Amino acid sequence: MVRVTLQTVADAVGVSRMTVSNAFSRPSRLSAELRERILAVAEELGYAGPDPAARAFARGSTGVVGILVTSRLQDLFADEVSSAFLGGIADGLTGSGLSLTLLSTQEEVGGRVPARDVPMDATLVYTYRYDADSLRWLHRRGLPLVLLDQEPIPGIASVNIDDHGGAQQAAEHLLQLGHRRIGIVTIGLTEPFGVQDDPFAAPAADDVYIARQRIQGWMQACRDAGVSPTLVRQPKMPYQPESDGYAALNAMLDADPGITAVLCYSDRFAHGVLAAAHDRGMRVPEELSIVGFDDSPMAANLRPPLTTVSQDPIEKGQVAAALLIDAIRADPDHQLNGTHSDDNNQRLLPTRLIVRASTAGPRS
Repeated sequence: MVRVTLQTVADAVGVSRMTVSNAFSRPSRLSAELRERILAVAEELGYAGPDPAARAFARGSTGVVGILVTSRLQDLFADEVSSAFLGGIADGLTGSGLSLTLLSTQEEVGGRVPARDVPMDATLVYTYRYDADSLRWLHRRGLPLVLLDQEPIPGIASVNIDDHGGAQQAAEHLLQLGHRRIGIVTIGLTEPFGVQDDPFAAPAADDVYIARQRIQGWMQACRDAGVSPTLVRQPKMPYQPESDGYAALNAMLDADPGITAVLCYSDRFAHGVLAAAHDRGMRVPEELSIVGFDDSPMAANLRPPLTTVSQDPIEKGQVAAALLIDAIRADPDHQLNGTHSDDNNQRLLPTRLIVRASTAGPRS
């Protein structure tokens, strides 16, 4: 079969190669009649259009933005909050001409490093932990960046939710109900699994940023009330929130059988805690109050419906996409070394407590 090229179409129509290229890539430069004639001939000859890689090389851009994560991609889609967040990004990029590629640092193939080797115009860095190596490569490439759920870095756009404030609200809710024997189920990368001896000890600097923020919020409220909670941390990756939450409740009740309420890192951890409470014959909330975090779709459907801290992952994705588009427009030639010159590019989105039937005052 004879290969059909740009020149083949140009010869058939009687125009230049550039005119044919414009019909596909820059239609505003041609009359509607001429463009339709060129596309009709291309269709008849079976020509698919200019090679995308060649067009990207000529433009100096790919039209692709990356989302870099440290989890496995299957875990990302298994989580309802993360899936909604990705949907928010896709919605925010609608009409921008940009497409998404998902990159996992857990799934490198043949020595290919996503942050170093994948062609893209900009990157959303959405990781459960600080990934210095990936950030270093992205910075060297001079790509515009937006950090998500990460420690803010001056000069680089970022989007976070108010994890500290939301956690503090959750703890204050339990304290106002009269609870004083409180357990906390959270994640971490540096502590062994089990009850932490000193719950007020500062988390390590390389720990998960959002976990640090939530721990500090919970502890702030407890410290102000003179309460010392029982803290259980789950360091394993990948996390298995439901089974980890189940194991965590059993571990904390072994340490303190008098616990009357539990604060959880996420609704999925709370689901596991709720299952463990049921299996132990504990009534919720009469004998044990449980608070989640995220207000995922499952929260209202649990029995009893879960008190939780609400965030809006779709809004977070849309805000991140808008910041990334702004960064690309401000830095079309990648001259900012991964930074954005606007100082007003670090966003903190609100959280709020949603009180449902999984919390009540402690049994007297």
